[in-house]
Amino acid sequence: MQLSFVKPGNTVTVVDLKDSSLKPKLMEMGLIAGKKLKVLFKAPFGDPIAVDLGGYILSLRLDEAGLINVNDSKD
Repeated sequence: MQLSFVKPGNTVTVVDLKDSSLKPKLMEMGLIAGKKLKVLFKAPFGDPIAVDLGGYILSLRLDEAGLINVNDSKD
């Protein structure tokens, strides 16, 4: 599932990132395989979204979130 489809309040684990020119930048921001994150909220039209990534809040556009494949976390 892509991060862009995750509903606010859900916690997920990053599986991988799709190949793109943004991939290195997303990895530098901490979006790496195995990292857990929580979707905090989405703007009224769904773009951007905010996620809690290890204690800091990251804002992503929907097209950027669509590059991130995630699985539901089982906490």
